[in-house]
Amino acid sequence: MQTRPFPSAPDARSPAGAEIRYLIEGETGNMIHSTVPAGQVNRATVHATVSEFWHVLSGQGQIWRRNDTAEETTVLTAGVTIDIPVGTAFQDRCTSADPLRFLCISMPPWPGDQEATVLEGPWKPTAPEGR
Repeated sequence: MQTRPFPSAPDARSPAGAEIRYLIEGETGNMIHSTVPAGQVNRATVHATVSEFWHVLSGQGQIWRRNDTAEETTVLTAGVTIDIPVGTAFQDRCTSADPLRFLCISMPPWPGDQEATVLEGPWKPTAPEGR
């Protein structure tokens, strides 16, 4: 069993550019808290082996997703939950004056940044480089 407090500061930056806080990890998956600062456009990426579930906590934004059969842009607001199946290209951005904050569950556990391949998406990224 695990119990953890919410981290007071971000632990890292995702390959896409969001600030992330590691919340909990298990054998079958892990969960992070992600923050996309106001106005930030993250890099478009695709994952090689993991799928993700996102649940938006606050702020507003958009996510573009594309797989072999469909392409769509979804508005992200508090209470919205989306999935990113393995192999789906995606890009997200914060469109509000307040940061976009969401929980992200990765299955299986995130293996490291080599998991994500950066690619071209519909929006020009503004996220800072590096971790």
